[in-house]
Formats: sequence, structure tokens, C-alpha cells
Amino acid sequence: MASSPDLSALEDRTPQGIAGTFARAVRSGELVPGDRLPTVRAVAAELGVSPATVSAAWQALRRTGVVVSRGRSGTFVLDTPRTWLTPRQQGLVAGPTEQVRLDLSRGTPDPTLLPALGPALGRVSTPAFTGVYQDEPVLPALRQLLLGSWPSPVEALTVVNGAMDGINRTLELVVRLGDRVVLESPGYPMFYDLVESLGAEIIPVELDRHGIRPTSLRTALEASPVAVVLQPRAHNPTGVAMTGVRAQTLAGVLRRAPACPWIVEDDHSGSISTRPDVSLGNHLPDRTVHVRSFSKSHGPDLRIAALGGPASLVDSLVGRRMLGPGWTSRMLQTILHDLLTEARSLDEVSEARRQYFGRQRDLVAHLAELGLHLPAPDGINLWLPVRDERAALAHLAAAGIRAAPGSPFFPGPAAPPHVRVTSGLVAPEHAATVAAALVGATRAG
Repeated sequence: MASSPDLSALEDRTPQGIAGTFARAVRSGELVPGDRLPTVRAVAAELGVSPATVSAAWQALRRTGVVVSRGRSGTFVLDTPRTWLTPRQQGLVAGPTEQVRLDLSRGTPDPTLLPALGPALGRVSTPAFTGVYQDEPVLPALRQLLLGSWPSPVEALTVVNGAMDGINRTLELVVRLGDRVVLESPGYPMFYDLVESLGAEIIPVELDRHGIRPTSLRTALEASPVAVVLQPRAHNPTGVAMTGVRAQTLAGVLRRAPACPWIVEDDHSGSISTRPDVSLGNHLPDRTVHVRSFSKSHGPDLRIAALGGPASLVDSLVGRRMLGPGWTSRMLQTILHDLLTEARSLDEVSEARRQYFGRQRDLVAHLAELGLHLPAPDGINLWLPVRDERAALAHLAAAGIRAAPGSPFFPGPAAPPHVRVTSGLVAPEHAATVAAALVGATRAG
């Protein structure tokens, strides 16, 4: 039997309005996974609109992954279990790709702006394995190169399989069941999942345009957390970058805590960020672990990041890792060293940084022309406040644009409505069209 929300009071009978009504019904639980929607003709007759109008609404719902069409059986509220993903991650997984003109939901770099790997692979023609499993896990030349650009002095540095690998291994060393960990809100959903998987409690802290708010951190420290995880620049999802002055202020707040927690910094955008590489390690070197990823700048499939901090912690991390993967492939380390030293690769990454900066600036300028004023974000994402999250996503889907829901970026259910837009993928020729759709999305619902 078909299920439907009450449509008698619906005023906006456009495809966006109809899609928004059904999307809100799914979010509220009025419609549940597996429910069959009424037929296009039934809804059209009830609302007094053409079947084409309702069909367009159904298409928008399919593009956002809210419903799925099963041919003659009808259209159903989608339930696609992905057992290897947490609920927050499932909330970010894009739905069907048909009729999506521009997918801005994924938070990934533009593949066309990554440096070419072919030349590097051609130059790395011999195996880098030394023949000894217990050898130094980091290539000496790569270590020296990384230390030369590190944002603060560090006692030890190693290479791991991506930023999340380094952050996961760090927290596994310092967090125990029942501990508390300070995380940004909004922040990166996988941090919430990671802390919860360790049996720890999330203590959220608020942000402003300069990073974590000192007063919020001061309050959070009253809970005696063992760690603080933060994104110093190109913050995902907000695009906020921490200033040097704010870093100094936060270090002062942390220094005055009865027991200073570990600080874990996730510099995930690295070389494509246009803001300074700021680290609390300049003020609290014995408590700060800084992780720099090369995924967004040089390629997600390289799965490589650098981690630096106090020798006591880094050496423990390296030792524990020897009982698992052992080390990050020295072949990949050699490729990364090549990409960080060859002129062509350096130029390609510099151009990518310039392109992302220009795309963010252009999109924000078009939004301002339409009356929506937002600060230009650092990195590749734009954090868009909206009236209704589901309605906003449906509105964008009707325009052929997919964005990510904002709710997974908050640790709890009381999330102010937002959507995250991977604005670094918006080329200049699409900026005006995307801006118009985003402005409309803020008013949807």
C-alpha cells in the first residue's frame, strides 16, 4: 500500500516544493525505508498539477538518494545498507548518479588538478626495499625534506597510510575506555566515529572564523579530556583556518588546564591550502602531534601522510605499527619524494592551489551578488546554512547538483541545518549557475 504525507496544505506545488515535502516526511519518520510512494498520477490529481511536475519531483528525490524506482512496482523510500560504513558515513554516501550534472557532495579534490604520476612512476624504476624488515621505516631523504617544511620543531617524524591512519593510531595510544576527547562541532564525521569506537565520550567545542573558540575550549577542559583533535586550516566542513594569534591563545588555555591533553592536528589539505600552516606545536611541543596529508594535494590513492611530534609518542606509534603493516611502502615514499622535489610536480600543485583559491573566490562573489554573504573558505568546501536540510538537498537535486547533508558533521542530533558543498569542483563557467542554485537551496522548505 502506498504511503504519503498530508498534501492538503501544500502551497508550493512546484517540483522543488513537492520533493521537499516528501523529503521532510522521510526525515521525520512519517515515511520509512521500504514505503512505496503514491503514483505520479495520484499525486498530480490530488494537487491539481501536471504529471510532469510530480515526475520531476520524484527525479529530484532519486538524485538525492531519498527514493529508488523499481519500475512497474513503483517508487520506494530507499534503504541501502552498507554494513562497513557507520551511520554518519552512510549519511554522506551519495545516492544514484543518474541525471546528476555536478556532484559536489564528496569532499574530494578535482582529479584534473592532481599532479601527473606518470613521470614520477617512470623515474622510480627500482624497488626501494632495503632487504631488512626492521630497517628505518622512513626514507632519510623524505624525512629531511618534510622536516624542512614542518610548521613547528618536532623530536620525531614518521610516515603513515593517510591522515586517518595517523590520527587513529595516535588516539589508540592515548585514549582509553571512558576517557573524554574534545572534537570540533561542526567537524569531520569520521573523528566522531573513531572516538566513539574507542569507547570515549565526545566533548564538542564551537568554532568561529579563526578556529576553536577559546571560551568553548576552556569550558570543555573542565571535563578533563585526554585529547583535543582539531583541523588547523581548510577545516572540513567550514573552510575556517586557525590564525597564529588564535593558536597562541588556545595554547595558553591548554597550558592552564590541570592536566594538558594531547593535541592532534589534522592538516588534511596541506599544499593546496592558501592559509599559513599554523601549529600549536610551536607553543606546546611536548603535547602536540601534527599530521600532514598529501591526499588532496597529490592524490587520495597514494594513501600517505606524515606525522610528527614528541619522540615518546611517535616511537611508540612506530613500534606498535611494526606489529601490523610495518611501514608505509618505501616505493610510495620514493614517489612522494619525487613529487615534492620535481619542478613540474611543484608547478602542478601550485597551479591547483591557485585554481581552488580562484574557484572559492568566484563562487563567493556570485553568492554575494545574489544577496548571500559568506566568507571565502580555505580548502575545497563551502559550509552553507539553510532553512531545511532535506528540502535544500532536494532543491539542488532538481537543478542537477548534489551536495552533502550537514547533519553528519555534528556529533549529536540537534544539528542546525546546513549542507556541505565541495566548491573546489565548481569551475568558473559554472559558478553563476551553482550560486543561483545554492541561494535557492537556502530558502527551500
